[in-house]
Parts: sequence; structure tokens; C-alpha cells
Amino acid sequence: MSYVGDTGEISATYHPIGEVDKLVRPTVTNAFVAPGSVTRGQFGLFQYTMAPRAGGPQPHIHKTFSESFYITEGTVRLYDGERWVNASAGDFLYVPEGGIHAFRNESDARAQMLILFAPAPPREDYFRELAELLDSGRQLSPEEYTEFLAKHDQYMV
Repeated sequence: MSYVGDTGEISATYHPIGEVDKLVRPTVTNAFVAPGSVTRGQFGLFQYTMAPRAGGPQPHIHKTFSESFYITEGTVRLYDGERWVNASAGDFLYVPEGGIHAFRNESDARAQMLILFAPAPPREDYFRELAELLDSGRQLSPEEYTEFLAKHDQYMV
């Protein structure tokens, strides 16, 4: 139990759309709807929009947080550790800590999903640093790339 009072408290956090930070890339827009800084570290909620044929990450795991995917538009290819499935609006995938997963847009249409991280790691840092790395044109060695991913609790399988 994390609240032990009896009367409740005024503690809600309103986060209007104008305050939502977005990372816009050529094939992906990531809206950091509710990062851990807004949710007291309990979860992170991002809206992830992919252009047609945007691709996505290779299968990987996270050791310290779960990740959930809720498809809101288009078709997203989801990997649950055993198989790839075509997920469409309303479909959901939960991945506990250590669960192998991946996602991508291989379709000719835009796709969008909500990604929920719990508890809330600073995943926005991962996406921002990855964008900076890509923009710099710097090529990491395999060891440097592995170290970069580990810094953000991401391990390729």
C-alpha cells in the first residue's frame, strides 16, 4: 500500500498537450505524454507514431521495467519472443521485465501506439540520446553500442 491516509489528498497532476515534449524524427514522432517526472516515477506513457515502412528495433530485453504496447492506429508488427504478429487498433502486448520483444512498422501506412513503461525509467533520455547520436553521424563500435544500450537498460538478444 503506498497511500495510508483515510481522507485522500489533492495530488493529481494535469499535463496539458501544450506541455508534452515531442521528439520528431524523419520516420518517428515520440510524444512523451507522461514521463516519470510527471508520474512520480510510477510509469511512463509515450505516444509513438511511425511513418510507413519506418521499421523498428531488433529483439531485445529490459531488466528493470516492463513495457506494454497498445495499438491505436494502423498495423504494428509485434514480436512476443516467439513470433511476429500483425497488431491493429485495440491490440495489446504486455512484456514483463526480461521479456524478449520488438516492434516495427512494415506497412505502407502510418501506425501509432501507446507505450507504457513501469516503473518509469527515463526512456525519453534513451530516445533523445539515440537521436543525437544518429544526427552526429558518429558510428559506434559494437562495444560502444552495447555500452550505450546497457546504460539505458536495453540488451539485444
